[in-house]
Formats: sequence, structure tokens, C-alpha cells
Amino acid sequence: MFIASLIASPGGLTPALVENLRNAWGGGSAQWLAPDEAAEFALGDMPANLWDVWADVQGMGVDLVVQPAEGRRKRMLLADMDSTMIQQECIDEMAEEAGVGEHVRDITARAMNGELDFEGSLVERVALLEGLPESVIDRVLKTRITFMPGGKTLLATMKAHGGHSALVSGGFTLFTARVADALGFDEHHANRLVVADGVLTGAVEQPILGREAKVDALEQITARLGLTAADVIAVGDGANDLGMLGRAGAGVALHAKPSVAEQCDIRINHGDLTALLYLQGYASSEFAQG
Repeated sequence: MFIASLIASPGGLTPALVENLRNAWGGGSAQWLAPDEAAEFALGDMPANLWDVWADVQGMGVDLVVQPAEGRRKRMLLADMDSTMIQQECIDEMAEEAGVGEHVRDITARAMNGELDFEGSLVERVALLEGLPESVIDRVLKTRITFMPGGKTLLATMKAHGGHSALVSGGFTLFTARVADALGFDEHHANRLVVADGVLTGAVEQPILGREAKVDALEQITARLGLTAADVIAVGDGANDLGMLGRAGAGVALHAKPSVAEQCDIRINHGDLTALLYLQGYASSEFAQG
């Protein structure tokens, strides 16, 4: 048994589209999880034309996911931070403060697209931050960083149902500590910038937390909690997230780079982070407030 989920931004999903697709695929009765925003129906088989239909509804501003019905409500959230739980890349915003924003943004974009080695590109970018005062972190957090919509609701709802949440970032602990606390994560893991006398040295502590380290974090945290990878819903947007997205029971490419999204079966391009709740079968009436 499979579940087909259709998710859009508020007001973007019409009953006609849901009914037309349900009829075309011979699905069960539609269940609305949020009026004009999210609906689902059961299917006996995986549709052969899934990706053709997916491309069609993408043009209508609708995300379409078909996944096994069994076990889709997860017990753990594993999330990337930059461009996932927040709307920016922290290192790019720091680079703006250092006057090298355009150069660093280009490197970041290429690394997230899988064109550059993540670890090497991080060392190169951090070196360009040498001499910045540590106090720049507070300024960036206050003036440049905004949360991705739906994040607090996602964490609060999963926690209300006994879920565990971990923030695992290729960014820096100076940011993840604050973001994790603000959103309600149970734990956070990231790279550590080297600071001396209140100034960034341009170095990052080794080993660097990259693609494989995120997979290791998934394995270690689930083992500690007595869970398996199948119990995890993971979310990210960059090439360094692909390992954990592929390993998790549900790996969600959220507003991801095209080269990343095409390697994932679950792609959310129009919904916000509450889409991860709809994918698990939560109705908006079940959402907890963060």
C-alpha cells in the first residue's frame, strides 16, 4: 500500500486537481490534511507515470510524493541548518561582513551543487574570514538570519508525539547552538571555528563535519536511542546532505539544488517545513505550536 500526498503553499491546492489525480490512478478516497493546502489518498501500487505527473503538477505549484504507507510516521528528525532550517547560508553572511561576500557565495553555491569537494571548499572559505571579530556572529544572527517557515511547528509537533530532533550542519556550532535552542532541537552537531583572543583565525577544527559525518551522526544517534534509520525523516538541500537523505527512512530534498533533488524521491519545492508533517500523515489540526 502506498500514500500519494499533494502539498502546496496555503490556498494553492484545488479539490479538482486532487480528485482528477485520484481518479486517474484509481486511488482511495481523498483525505484533506489542510484545506486547499495538503491532501492524500491511498494507492495499491506505485504509479508507472509518477514522474511525468510530478513534472505536470510542479508547474501548478504543487508538490507530489508517493511513498509506502507503512512506517511513514517517524520517530526522529535529522535536519541540515543552512538553507533548510534557516533561509541563508551562515558562512555567506559572515563573508559579507568580511567584504568577500560575492566570492564566498560562488564557492558555497558550487559546493552545495556538488561541483566542489565540501571539506576543501569549507577550509578555503573559512580562511577568508580571518581577522573577523567573534562578535560578528551575534550581528549576523540578529540582522541577517531568518528561520524557514514551519520549522518551530515541525519540531513542536514531532516532539509532542515523542519524536527526537537533531540539527546536523556543515556550518558552525556558534550558529547551530543558537538555532537549535530557538527552534527546540534536542541536540546539534556542526564544525567549530578556531577563535583566538576574540578573533577568527581563519581555521576550522578537524575533522570537518561533511557528508559522511552526517551519515555517521544518523547511525550514532539512532543507535543511542534504540532506533533504526527507517525511523528517521531527514531534510536538507545540498550535495553534502545526500548521504543522510539516502540513508534515512524518508529523505526530503527541501527547495534543493536541482542536481541534489534529482537524486531524491521526496522533493518539496513549494511547501514549507510543515510539509514534513503532512508527509507523515499529520493534519494541520494536529499541529503543536512551537
